Amino acid sequence: MKYRVASVQYKLADIASFEQFAEQVTHYVRNASEYGTQFILFPEFMTTQLLSIGDGEGKALTIDRLPEFTEAYETLFASLAAEYGVYIVGGTHVVDVGDGKRQNTAHLFHPNGQIDRQPKIHLTPTEVSEWSMSPGDGLNVFETAFGTIAMLTCYDIEFPEIVRMARAKGADVIFCPSCTDDRHGFHRVRYCCHARAVENQVYVVTTGTVGALRKVDFMRANYGQAAIIAPNDIPFPPGGILSEGVINDDMLVVADLDLSLLEDVRAGGSVTTWRDRRTDLYPDWS
Repeated sequence: MKYRVASVQYKLADIASFEQFAEQVTHYVRNASEYGTQFILFPEFMTTQLLSIGDGEGKALTIDRLPEFTEAYETLFASLAAEYGVYIVGGTHVVDVGDGKRQNTAHLFHPNGQIDRQPKIHLTPTEVSEWSMSPGDGLNVFETAFGTIAMLTCYDIEFPEIVRMARAKGADVIFCPSCTDDRHGFHRVRYCCHARAVENQVYVVTTGTVGALRKVDFMRANYGQAAIIAPNDIPFPPGGILSEGVINDDMLVVADLDLSLLEDVRAGGSVTTWRDRRTDLYPDWS
């Protein structure tokens, strides 16, 4: 099976209304649809742009106000997925989960209107201390017309065990929305995406925010690049990069994912990392 994915380098800039956010999102989806894509990935924390709308007194909204946009966010992305007949990983959005808790949650919008959610499992110190986030407590994989996928957000990809679990549950493609503010954070995530692709013989589709929100704390700097990553083996590119963007530019990148090639390298590649796990020495996450 083969399908085409697009990964969006979403440019953050201060806005004055939800309608401006919707226009920008629609632009990227329409652009991706012109390339015949079946999946579109947006970055982590893209909806923090809505905080820049402000409180009417020149100050940005605070993070606890972001869940107020959940219904509008879901309606927008669900309608675009249906209109363009595509699956959209709508980056992440902060949602209320009860008991005063909120989670940074990746959303998968299906063309038929179904919405799947995966809370971020591993939280950075800033998410905990400054934004009072709560971690997700479980890993899900999701069935689509193009096979099984997982959504692991930014810091999640830095933990090999959770990606092992996703592969053991049948995921062939990991979608990794990300948001990093400097080169250190960007390269941590990017190098780990490559490592997880090699270890598990999967595709990893990743992207990050670019631009700046001048009014919103902790979103004033962004350093990002989209990439579509494959295992480092024949018949993939030697560097494991199917496509990548220009760092910090407003753009999207596109590539085709051929799931049959993953099966080929798992069965008889130069290395067979998934098959050669030493589960007698360390746990089998399946």
